[in-house]
Amino acid sequence: MPLLTQNKRIDRLSSTTELFSRYSHLEENAKEFRSKSPVTVDPKCLLYVQQREFAATTPGDNSVSIIGSADATTCHLVVLRHTGSGATCLAHCDGSSTWTEVPLLVNAVTSLSNSAKDGRLELHLVGGFDDDSKTSHKLSLNILVAFQKQKEEIHLETCCITDVNDVVRDGIHRPIVYGIGVNVKTGELFPASFPQRGPAEDLRSARTFTGGQMVGVYDSTKEQVTIGPCRWAPNRDIAFWLAEDDDTILQYLSTSPYAEPPHFVQHIKSTIQFLLDHPSAENLFPGGQPQRFQRTEQGTWERPG
Repeated sequence: MPLLTQNKRIDRLSSTTELFSRYSHLEENAKEFRSKSPVTVDPKCLLYVQQREFAATTPGDNSVSIIGSADATTCHLVVLRHTGSGATCLAHCDGSSTWTEVPLLVNAVTSLSNSAKDGRLELHLVGGFDDDSKTSHKLSLNILVAFQKQKEEIHLETCCITDVNDVVRDGIHRPIVYGIGVNVKTGELFPASFPQRGPAEDLRSARTFTGGQMVGVYDSTKEQVTIGPCRWAPNRDIAFWLAEDDDTILQYLSTSPYAEPPHFVQHIKSTIQFLLDHPSAENLFPGGQPQRFQRTEQGTWERPG
């Protein structure tokens, strides 16, 4: 079935420029979206999604009000929501395997929407910028085409990507919106920032750093964040990065070295230190079981006693 906007089929595209020239309302909506000031999200209601992760839940969730993600430069943040059930999924896509990732997101929402007789699937895309290597442009197109190939009818509502999410500061292109939140109770989408990004931030980053693929990190039936089990090979060779200067790390470990948020280098070093401290992941998952976290009365994510 087609990807639609304003109930019209979006035809085959060769560029994001073509998309916005054909469907000018998408650009107008994006300009309005990017003009909003980012909301600092209270961690007590937040389910944070890292790169190459997704999470889905419904409005009846008592542990999560906001799903959010940030630090998207060339990456794209994808929100899919069913208007009947209110089931909502947010993913942080980096282009590693777009064709296999998009069906996971569609299934995550439709499987939570089986009882809904009315409603439709609505898609929101945010992220990317006009980077020199055109990484954002390629990812934008691949995501759009992947959604066009799904059997479900999907309505593109927000498309604040690449060309229209770009600003030039000091001669350098950067994204305007780096992070978003979606209110799972109302469906409201907004630019956002996140002072806390747990639980298990370093573990989750290590999984992605060592090549882990897109994975769901939330069990909405149990209202638990679920991580792993993961595997990686011991690699002492990465220790040298800890002594490198910021510019070197940015040049070699980022797709967009001039557009990263200020904490990027510290985040990379923290991930590498975690991998050095845990050369094998086995001890992190006793009995091969995932790490599970549930919301406490104080609003934090903790492993159940």
